Amino acid sequence: MRLPFFYGWVVVAVTFVTMAIGVNARTAFSLFFPPIISEFGWERGITAGAFSFGFVASGVASPLIGRLMDRAGPRAVMELGVVLMGGGLLLAPLTSQPWHLYMTIGVMVGAGSVCLGYSGQSLFLPNWFIRKRGFAIGIAFAGVGIGSMTLLPWVQHMIEQTGWRTACTAMGLLVLTVLAPINLFLHKRPEDIGLRPDGDAAPAAGAAKPISNVVDPVWANTEWTLKRAVATARFWWIALGYFCGLYIWYAVQVHQTKFLLDIGFSPSVAVWALGTVSLLGIPGQILLGHVSDRIGREWVWAISCAGFAICFAALIALKFQPSLLLVYVMVFTQGALGYGLTSIMGAVVFEIFQGRHQGSIFGMIMLAALAGGAAGPWLTGFLYDRTGDYTLAFAIAIAVSGLSALSVWQASPGKVRAVAGRLCRLSPRPAAE
Repeated sequence: MRLPFFYGWVVVAVTFVTMAIGVNARTAFSLFFPPIISEFGWERGITAGAFSFGFVASGVASPLIGRLMDRAGPRAVMELGVVLMGGGLLLAPLTSQPWHLYMTIGVMVGAGSVCLGYSGQSLFLPNWFIRKRGFAIGIAFAGVGIGSMTLLPWVQHMIEQTGWRTACTAMGLLVLTVLAPINLFLHKRPEDIGLRPDGDAAPAAGAAKPISNVVDPVWANTEWTLKRAVATARFWWIALGYFCGLYIWYAVQVHQTKFLLDIGFSPSVAVWALGTVSLLGIPGQILLGHVSDRIGREWVWAISCAGFAICFAALIALKFQPSLLLVYVMVFTQGALGYGLTSIMGAVVFEIFQGRHQGSIFGMIMLAALAGGAAGPWLTGFLYDRTGDYTLAFAIAIAVSGLSALSVWQASPGKVRAVAGRLCRLSPRPAAE
Protein backbone atom coordinates (compact mmCIF):
# COMPACT_ATOMS: atom_id res chain seq x y z
CA MET A 1 0.00 0.00 0.00
CA ARG A 2 1.34 3.41 -1.02
CA LEU A 3 1.23 6.16 1.57
CA PRO A 4 1.36 9.92 0.90
CA PHE A 5 4.28 10.14 3.32
CA PHE A 6 7.36 8.16 4.31
CA TYR A 7 6.51 4.98 6.26
CA GLY A 8 9.31 5.83 8.68
CA TRP A 9 6.94 8.35 10.28
CA VAL A 10 4.48 5.51 10.98
CA VAL A 11 7.33 3.77 12.81
CA VAL A 12 7.98 7.00 14.71
CA ALA A 13 4.28 7.27 15.65
CA VAL A 14 4.13 3.67 16.93
CA THR A 15 7.30 4.26 18.93
CA PHE A 16 5.82 7.50 20.31
CA VAL A 17 2.78 5.68 21.73
CA THR A 18 4.84 2.72 22.95
CA MET A 19 7.22 5.02 24.79
CA ALA A 20 4.33 7.05 26.26
CA ILE A 21 2.89 3.95 27.90
CA GLY A 22 5.83 1.58 28.29
CA VAL A 23 8.33 3.97 29.86
CA ASN A 24 5.79 5.62 32.16
CA ALA A 25 4.51 2.27 33.35
CA ARG A 26 7.96 1.83 34.84
CA THR A 27 8.36 5.47 35.93
CA ALA A 28 5.13 5.11 37.94
CA PHE A 29 7.20 3.18 40.50
CA SER A 30 8.19 6.59 41.86
CA LEU A 31 4.49 7.12 42.70
CA PHE A 32 4.03 3.60 44.10
CA PHE A 33 7.19 4.05 46.23
CA PRO A 34 5.70 6.17 49.11
CA PRO A 35 2.50 4.10 49.65
CA ILE A 36 4.46 0.83 49.51
CA ILE A 37 6.85 2.15 52.19
CA SER A 38 3.90 3.33 54.28
CA GLU A 39 2.08 0.00 54.00
CA PHE A 40 4.95 -2.38 54.64
CA GLY A 41 7.42 -0.24 56.60
CA TRP A 42 10.40 -1.48 54.58
CA GLU A 43 13.62 0.56 54.40
CA ARG A 44 13.94 2.88 51.43
CA GLY A 45 17.04 1.12 50.18
CA ILE A 46 15.26 -2.25 50.21
CA THR A 47 12.15 -0.87 48.50
CA ALA A 48 14.02 1.17 45.89
CA GLY A 49 16.14 -1.93 45.38
CA ALA A 50 13.23 -3.57 43.57
CA PHE A 51 13.47 -0.87 40.91
CA SER A 52 17.24 -1.26 40.81
CA PHE A 53 16.95 -5.05 40.64
CA GLY A 54 14.84 -4.49 37.55
CA PHE A 55 17.91 -2.99 35.94
CA VAL A 56 19.85 -6.12 36.80
CA ALA A 57 17.16 -8.13 35.00
CA SER A 58 17.26 -5.59 32.18
CA GLY A 59 21.02 -5.93 31.98
CA VAL A 60 20.82 -9.71 31.69
CA ALA A 61 18.12 -9.41 29.03
CA SER A 62 19.71 -6.61 27.01
CA PRO A 63 22.31 -8.61 25.01
CA LEU A 64 19.67 -11.29 24.36
CA ILE A 65 17.23 -8.66 23.12
CA GLY A 66 19.91 -7.30 20.79
CA ARG A 67 20.41 -10.76 19.30
CA LEU A 68 16.66 -11.27 19.00
CA MET A 69 16.38 -7.96 17.16
CA ASP A 70 19.14 -8.96 14.72
CA ARG A 71 17.40 -12.27 14.00
CA ALA A 72 13.63 -11.70 14.38
CA GLY A 73 13.11 -7.93 14.16
CA PRO A 74 11.18 -5.39 16.23
CA ARG A 75 7.77 -7.08 16.24
CA ALA A 76 9.06 -10.08 18.18
CA VAL A 77 10.99 -7.86 20.60
CA MET A 78 8.10 -5.48 21.27
CA GLU A 79 5.46 -8.17 21.77
CA LEU A 80 7.77 -9.98 24.19
CA GLY A 81 8.09 -6.72 26.10
CA VAL A 82 4.30 -6.29 26.20
CA VAL A 83 3.83 -9.75 27.73
CA LEU A 84 6.57 -9.27 30.33
CA MET A 85 5.64 -5.74 31.40
CA GLY A 86 1.88 -6.30 31.33
CA GLY A 87 2.21 -9.54 33.28
CA GLY A 88 4.51 -7.97 35.88
CA LEU A 89 2.14 -5.06 36.50
CA LEU A 90 -0.85 -7.38 36.85
CA LEU A 91 0.99 -9.63 39.33
CA ALA A 92 2.56 -6.83 41.43
CA PRO A 93 -0.67 -6.14 43.41
CA LEU A 94 -0.30 -9.61 44.98
CA THR A 95 2.87 -8.39 46.77
CA SER A 96 3.23 -9.18 50.47
CA GLN A 97 7.01 -9.72 50.72
CA PRO A 98 9.94 -7.75 49.26
CA TRP A 99 10.88 -10.59 46.92
CA HIS A 100 7.42 -10.42 45.32
CA LEU A 101 8.11 -6.81 44.36
CA TYR A 102 11.55 -7.77 43.08
CA MET A 103 10.13 -10.48 40.81
CA THR A 104 7.22 -8.44 39.37
CA ILE A 105 8.24 -4.77 39.26
CA GLY A 106 11.87 -5.84 39.20
CA VAL A 107 12.36 -8.81 36.87
CA MET A 108 9.23 -8.81 34.70
CA VAL A 109 8.64 -5.08 34.30
CA GLY A 110 12.39 -4.46 34.16
CA ALA A 111 12.98 -6.99 31.39
CA GLY A 112 9.88 -5.78 29.54
CA SER A 113 11.10 -2.22 29.68
CA VAL A 114 14.27 -3.18 27.79
CA CYS A 115 12.06 -4.14 24.88
CA LEU A 116 9.52 -1.31 25.05
CA GLY A 117 11.72 1.52 26.26
CA TYR A 118 14.71 3.46 25.04
CA SER A 119 16.89 0.37 24.61
CA GLY A 120 14.55 -1.64 22.41
CA GLN A 121 13.47 1.29 20.23
CA SER A 122 17.08 2.37 19.70
CA LEU A 123 17.86 -1.04 18.20
CA PHE A 124 15.92 -0.34 14.98
CA LEU A 125 14.58 3.23 14.81
CA PRO A 126 17.92 4.76 13.68
CA ASN A 127 17.78 2.52 10.58
CA TRP A 128 14.90 4.57 9.18
CA PHE A 129 16.68 7.94 9.06
CA ILE A 130 20.14 9.30 8.35
CA ARG A 131 19.91 13.07 7.77
CA LYS A 132 17.03 13.47 10.25
CA ARG A 133 18.08 10.72 12.63
CA GLY A 134 18.34 12.78 15.80
CA PHE A 135 15.20 14.77 14.98
CA ALA A 136 13.07 11.67 14.30
CA ILE A 137 14.27 9.87 17.41
CA GLY A 138 13.65 13.01 19.44
CA ILE A 139 10.02 13.11 18.24
CA ALA A 140 9.50 9.39 18.92
CA PHE A 141 10.96 9.55 22.41
CA ALA A 142 9.00 12.71 23.24
CA GLY A 143 6.06 10.36 23.71
CA VAL A 144 7.43 9.80 27.20
CA GLY A 145 6.56 13.39 28.11
CA ILE A 146 3.00 13.14 26.82
CA GLY A 147 2.56 9.91 28.75
CA SER A 148 3.90 11.51 31.91
CA MET A 149 1.47 14.41 31.77
CA THR A 150 -1.53 12.17 31.09
CA LEU A 151 -0.79 8.82 32.71
CA LEU A 152 1.08 9.80 35.89
CA PRO A 153 -1.64 12.15 37.24
CA TRP A 154 -4.18 9.44 36.43
CA VAL A 155 -2.10 6.86 38.32
CA GLN A 156 -1.66 9.23 41.28
CA HIS A 157 -5.42 9.86 41.37
CA MET A 158 -6.12 6.12 41.45
CA ILE A 159 -3.53 5.63 44.20
CA GLU A 160 -5.25 8.29 46.32
CA GLN A 161 -8.76 6.98 45.61
CA THR A 162 -8.40 3.20 45.43
CA GLY A 163 -4.80 2.36 46.37
CA TRP A 164 -1.58 1.51 44.55
CA ARG A 165 -2.72 -2.01 43.72
CA THR A 166 -5.64 -0.84 41.58
CA ALA A 167 -3.41 1.69 39.83
CA CYS A 168 -0.85 -1.00 39.05
CA THR A 169 -3.51 -3.32 37.63
CA ALA A 170 -4.88 -0.55 35.41
CA MET A 171 -1.42 0.14 33.99
CA GLY A 172 -0.94 -3.55 33.21
CA LEU A 173 -4.21 -3.72 31.29
CA LEU A 174 -3.30 -0.56 29.36
CA VAL A 175 0.02 -2.05 28.28
CA LEU A 176 -1.62 -5.25 27.01
CA THR A 177 -4.61 -3.76 25.20
CA VAL A 178 -2.91 -0.82 23.47
CA LEU A 179 0.67 -1.85 22.78
CA ALA A 180 0.14 -5.43 21.59
CA PRO A 181 -1.78 -4.48 18.41
CA ILE A 182 0.02 -1.30 17.34
CA ASN A 183 3.49 -2.84 17.38
CA LEU A 184 2.47 -5.19 14.57
CA PHE A 185 3.02 -2.21 12.23
CA LEU A 186 6.77 -2.15 12.85
CA HIS A 187 9.53 -3.12 10.42
CA LYS A 188 13.24 -3.26 11.20
CA ARG A 189 14.52 -1.17 8.28
CA PRO A 190 13.07 0.63 5.25
CA GLU A 191 14.78 -1.75 2.83
CA ASP A 192 12.57 -4.56 4.20
CA ILE A 193 9.55 -2.96 2.48
CA GLY A 194 11.34 -1.57 -0.56
CA LEU A 195 12.14 1.91 0.79
CA ARG A 196 15.28 3.90 1.57
CA PRO A 197 16.22 5.86 4.72
CA ASP A 198 14.61 9.31 5.02
CA GLY A 199 12.19 8.31 2.23
CA ASP A 200 14.78 9.06 -0.44
CA ALA A 201 14.24 7.79 -3.97
CA ALA A 202 16.75 5.40 -5.47
CA PRO A 203 19.52 7.35 -7.25
CA ALA A 204 19.01 7.69 -10.98
CA ALA A 205 21.55 6.10 -13.33
CA GLY A 206 24.38 8.48 -14.06
CA ALA A 207 23.38 10.93 -11.32
CA ALA A 208 26.12 12.57 -9.26
CA LYS A 209 26.89 10.66 -6.10
CA PRO A 210 25.92 12.53 -2.91
CA ILE A 211 28.52 13.46 -0.32
CA SER A 212 29.31 10.55 1.99
CA ASN A 213 28.94 10.98 5.74
CA VAL A 214 31.94 8.70 6.35
CA VAL A 215 34.89 10.46 8.00
CA ASP A 216 36.99 7.38 8.78
CA PRO A 217 36.62 4.94 5.82
CA VAL A 218 38.80 2.25 7.40
CA TRP A 219 36.68 2.15 10.56
CA ALA A 220 33.35 2.47 8.69
CA ASN A 221 34.22 -0.34 6.23
CA THR A 222 35.12 -2.78 9.00
CA GLU A 223 32.62 -5.60 9.54
CA TRP A 224 31.94 -4.93 13.21
CA THR A 225 31.08 -8.08 15.13
CA LEU A 226 30.54 -8.01 18.87
CA LYS A 227 33.94 -9.65 19.40
CA ARG A 228 35.72 -6.98 17.36
CA ALA A 229 33.75 -4.14 18.96
CA VAL A 230 34.57 -5.09 22.56
CA ALA A 231 38.27 -5.06 21.66
CA THR A 232 38.12 -1.31 20.91
CA ALA A 233 38.50 1.62 23.29
CA ARG A 234 35.49 3.30 21.70
CA PHE A 235 33.19 0.48 22.85
CA TRP A 236 34.27 0.90 26.46
CA TRP A 237 34.08 4.69 26.38
CA ILE A 238 30.50 4.45 25.16
CA ALA A 239 29.72 1.80 27.79
CA LEU A 240 31.12 4.03 30.55
CA GLY A 241 29.31 7.09 29.23
CA TYR A 242 25.99 5.22 29.08
CA PHE A 243 26.52 3.68 32.54
CA CYS A 244 26.96 7.15 33.97
CA GLY A 245 24.11 8.58 31.90
CA LEU A 246 21.51 6.13 33.24
CA TYR A 247 22.99 6.36 36.73
CA ILE A 248 22.19 10.07 36.96
CA TRP A 249 18.87 9.73 35.11
CA TYR A 250 17.34 7.18 37.47
CA ALA A 251 19.02 8.37 40.65
CA VAL A 252 16.99 11.57 40.46
CA GLN A 253 13.87 10.06 38.90
CA VAL A 254 13.31 7.48 41.63
CA HIS A 255 14.20 9.65 44.63
CA GLN A 256 13.07 13.17 43.73
CA THR A 257 9.41 12.67 44.76
CA LYS A 258 10.29 11.38 48.23
CA PHE A 259 13.01 14.03 48.62
CA LEU A 260 10.59 16.87 47.89
CA LEU A 261 8.08 15.41 50.35
CA ASP A 262 10.80 15.08 53.01
CA ILE A 263 11.81 18.74 52.83
CA GLY A 264 8.24 19.97 53.17
CA PHE A 265 6.68 20.24 49.72
CA SER A 266 3.12 19.00 49.23
CA PRO A 267 2.34 15.78 47.32
CA SER A 268 0.80 17.84 44.52
CA VAL A 269 4.06 19.77 44.02
CA ALA A 270 6.08 16.52 44.08
CA VAL A 271 3.84 14.88 41.47
CA TRP A 272 3.78 18.07 39.38
CA ALA A 273 7.59 18.12 39.39
CA LEU A 274 7.84 14.51 38.20
CA GLY A 275 5.31 15.04 35.43
CA THR A 276 6.66 18.41 34.30
CA VAL A 277 10.17 17.01 33.91
CA SER A 278 8.87 14.65 31.24
CA LEU A 279 6.69 17.38 29.73
CA LEU A 280 9.76 19.57 29.27
CA GLY A 281 11.49 16.53 27.83
CA ILE A 282 9.15 16.78 24.82
CA PRO A 283 10.59 19.99 23.31
CA GLY A 284 13.97 19.19 24.84
CA GLN A 285 14.37 15.84 23.12
CA ILE A 286 13.06 17.11 19.79
CA LEU A 287 15.16 20.27 19.81
CA LEU A 288 18.36 18.63 21.06
CA GLY A 289 17.86 15.74 18.64
CA HIS A 290 17.63 18.25 15.80
CA VAL A 291 20.62 20.18 17.13
CA SER A 292 22.64 16.95 17.25
CA ASP A 293 21.97 16.53 13.51
CA ARG A 294 23.60 19.93 13.01
CA ILE A 295 26.51 20.14 15.48
CA GLY A 296 27.21 16.50 16.44
CA ARG A 297 26.19 13.94 19.03
CA GLU A 298 29.09 14.65 21.41
CA TRP A 299 28.05 18.26 21.95
CA VAL A 300 24.45 17.40 22.73
CA TRP A 301 25.45 14.61 25.12
CA ALA A 302 27.63 17.13 27.00
CA ILE A 303 24.78 19.66 27.12
CA SER A 304 22.43 17.03 28.56
CA CYS A 305 24.95 15.93 31.19
CA ALA A 306 25.39 19.57 32.20
CA GLY A 307 21.62 19.75 32.65
CA PHE A 308 21.70 16.83 35.09
CA ALA A 309 24.64 18.33 36.99
CA ILE A 310 22.72 21.59 37.49
CA CYS A 311 19.65 19.57 38.49
CA PHE A 312 21.55 17.80 41.29
CA ALA A 313 23.12 21.07 42.44
CA ALA A 314 19.63 22.56 42.72
CA LEU A 315 18.47 19.55 44.76
CA ILE A 316 21.35 20.02 47.19
CA ALA A 317 20.49 23.72 47.50
CA LEU A 318 16.82 22.87 48.11
CA LYS A 319 17.72 21.12 51.35
CA PHE A 320 19.10 24.36 52.74
CA GLN A 321 16.68 26.76 51.00
CA PRO A 322 13.39 25.11 50.01
CA SER A 323 11.92 27.38 47.34
CA LEU A 324 9.79 26.94 44.27
CA LEU A 325 12.40 28.79 42.19
CA LEU A 326 14.96 26.05 42.86
CA VAL A 327 12.31 23.42 42.08
CA TYR A 328 11.75 25.15 38.72
CA VAL A 329 15.51 25.11 38.03
CA MET A 330 15.73 21.43 38.94
CA VAL A 331 12.74 20.51 36.78
CA PHE A 332 13.83 22.58 33.76
CA THR A 333 17.44 21.42 33.62
CA GLN A 334 16.48 17.78 34.16
CA GLY A 335 13.73 17.72 31.55
CA ALA A 336 14.61 20.27 28.86
CA LEU A 337 18.33 19.48 28.89
CA GLY A 338 18.96 16.13 30.61
CA TYR A 339 16.37 14.16 28.68
CA GLY A 340 18.20 15.03 25.46
CA LEU A 341 20.42 11.99 26.17
CA THR A 342 17.79 9.66 24.79
CA SER A 343 17.54 11.34 21.38
CA ILE A 344 21.12 10.38 20.53
CA MET A 345 21.71 7.20 22.52
CA GLY A 346 20.98 4.92 19.57
CA ALA A 347 22.59 7.24 17.02
CA VAL A 348 25.99 7.23 18.77
CA VAL A 349 26.29 3.45 18.64
CA PHE A 350 24.91 3.11 15.11
CA GLU A 351 27.25 5.74 13.70
CA ILE A 352 30.29 4.02 15.22
CA PHE A 353 29.39 0.33 14.86
CA GLN A 354 26.92 0.33 11.96
CA GLY A 355 26.42 -3.06 10.32
CA ARG A 356 24.69 -6.42 10.49
CA HIS A 357 25.59 -6.95 14.15
CA GLN A 358 24.73 -3.47 15.45
CA GLY A 359 21.82 -4.83 17.50
CA SER A 360 24.04 -7.26 19.39
CA ILE A 361 26.67 -4.55 19.98
CA PHE A 362 24.08 -2.05 21.18
CA GLY A 363 22.53 -4.68 23.44
CA MET A 364 25.87 -5.35 25.11
CA ILE A 365 26.53 -1.64 25.59
CA MET A 366 23.09 -1.31 27.15
CA LEU A 367 24.14 -3.98 29.64
CA ALA A 368 26.55 -1.39 31.03
CA ALA A 369 23.94 1.37 30.74
CA LEU A 370 21.34 -0.62 32.64
CA ALA A 371 23.89 -1.43 35.31
CA GLY A 372 24.18 2.32 35.77
CA GLY A 373 20.40 2.59 35.96
CA ALA A 374 20.46 -0.03 38.72
CA ALA A 375 23.34 1.56 40.60
CA GLY A 376 21.90 5.07 40.65
CA PRO A 377 18.67 4.49 42.63
CA TRP A 378 20.22 1.81 44.85
CA LEU A 379 23.36 3.75 45.83
CA THR A 380 21.36 6.95 46.33
CA GLY A 381 18.95 5.12 48.67
CA PHE A 382 21.81 3.31 50.42
CA LEU A 383 23.66 6.57 51.10
CA TYR A 384 20.46 8.14 52.41
CA ASP A 385 19.91 5.24 54.82
CA ARG A 386 23.49 5.55 56.09
CA THR A 387 23.85 9.35 56.26
CA GLY A 388 20.29 10.49 56.87
CA ASP A 389 20.09 12.79 53.84
CA TYR A 390 20.75 12.95 50.11
CA THR A 391 23.57 15.52 50.00
CA LEU A 392 26.48 13.11 49.50
CA ALA A 393 24.52 11.02 46.97
CA PHE A 394 23.61 14.09 44.89
CA ALA A 395 27.20 15.40 45.01
CA ILE A 396 28.45 12.06 43.66
CA ALA A 397 25.86 12.30 40.88
CA ILE A 398 27.29 15.68 39.80
CA ALA A 399 30.72 14.07 39.35
CA VAL A 400 29.16 11.14 37.47
CA SER A 401 27.50 13.64 35.09
CA GLY A 402 30.88 15.08 34.16
CA LEU A 403 32.38 11.62 33.63
CA SER A 404 29.52 10.70 31.28
CA ALA A 405 30.11 13.76 29.10
CA LEU A 406 33.86 13.09 28.94
CA SER A 407 33.36 9.43 28.00
CA VAL A 408 31.12 10.04 24.98
CA TRP A 409 33.46 12.81 23.83
CA GLN A 410 36.29 10.27 23.93
CA ALA A 411 34.24 7.84 21.84
CA SER A 412 33.82 10.61 19.20
CA PRO A 413 31.11 9.30 16.84
CA GLY A 414 31.67 12.40 14.71
CA LYS A 415 35.13 11.11 13.82
CA VAL A 416 33.57 8.03 12.20
CA ARG A 417 30.45 9.42 10.50
CA ALA A 418 29.52 13.08 10.22
CA VAL A 419 26.04 14.36 11.02
CA ALA A 420 24.10 16.15 8.27
CA GLY A 421 25.17 19.60 9.44
CA ARG A 422 28.83 18.68 9.03
CA LEU A 423 28.66 17.14 5.55
CA CYS A 424 29.66 20.40 3.87
CA ARG A 425 33.11 20.00 5.46
CA LEU A 426 33.71 16.66 3.75
CA SER A 427 34.98 16.06 0.25
CA PRO A 428 32.66 14.11 -2.08
CA ARG A 429 32.75 10.33 -1.58
CA PRO A 430 30.30 7.51 -2.32
CA ALA A 431 26.75 7.88 -0.98
CA ALA A 432 26.03 8.34 2.72
CA GLU A 433 25.75 5.24 4.85
